[in-house]
Amino acid sequence: MYAHWRDAARWLLTTGTFVLPQPRRKAIDRWLRGREEHRKLQLADYVLMSWGKSGRTWLRVMLSRFYQIAYGMPEGRMLEFDNLKRADPAIPSVFFTHGNYLRNYTGNWTDKSEFYDKKIVMLVRDPRDIAVSQYFQWKYRMRPVKKMLNDYPPHGADVSVFDFVMDPDVGLPEIIAFLEIWQRELPRARDSIVIRYEDMRADPHGALRDVLAFLGTPGTDAQIQDAVAYAAYDNMKQLEQKRVFWLSGFRLRPGDRGNPQSYKVRRAKVGGWRDYFDDQQVAAIDRLLEARPIPPFGYGAASRAERSAS
Repeated sequence: MYAHWRDAARWLLTTGTFVLPQPRRKAIDRWLRGREEHRKLQLADYVLMSWGKSGRTWLRVMLSRFYQIAYGMPEGRMLEFDNLKRADPAIPSVFFTHGNYLRNYTGNWTDKSEFYDKKIVMLVRDPRDIAVSQYFQWKYRMRPVKKMLNDYPPHGADVSVFDFVMDPDVGLPEIIAFLEIWQRELPRARDSIVIRYEDMRADPHGALRDVLAFLGTPGTDAQIQDAVAYAAYDNMKQLEQKRVFWLSGFRLRPGDRGNPQSYKVRRAKVGGWRDYFDDQQVAAIDRLLEARPIPPFGYGAASRAERSAS
């Protein structure tokens, strides 16, 4: 109920500012979203932090399925902050966030001090795979208002995948900067665990087991295996087509049923970013990572994930 009032209030406020110049409307909208992020951050038992397209929905579905079978939650009910905790206090509230708007509310653009007293699941992925996946998110799934709010190329713009990946504001440079600041700041958090997308693909059972233990809700091997099987790639595609999680809004449904690139569950391929570029472009992309003095979370040009994919 609170979420409906929150969304309605934000809509009324932003609609009321329609006569203002777009930069002012954008600043107000980002501030309102940042205020909501701040509220949830204060109340959350745990934080799951990631950049977009890092496997967050996959992990969320595994967690949701686990709580369905281990705690009797209904199928189709996705873990959304504290919704499952309200049904069973033994289930933690988890704040899934990219931390995108919080700084617009707090004014803190230099560190992650707001998160220092939190327990954080840090989900990371090869930034090159993120950047390519984000391109298809922008092209086929992202709403025009989100493009405006986050400085993406405007809706309908003709942008190649290479130009998007190399864009300093929304592409690989910005993703690397995000990973670098979290690599520096994460040790200051109250407690944390790092989950690599590539390791989760190689051993989803082990990754989910580790996350559940960190969240204080360990499960049996059978429960974890059920959750892993439920969230497997082929079944996730079916769930998206059938709109099983329709109550969670647009998160897990295709932008266009006839376009496989518009699905939330698209390829899930480790190292698949290379498939979209020629050798010269691959070298240019690799140089962006090679230039970093410390590879963020180990994602250098010759990272373990990249060697495995090759």
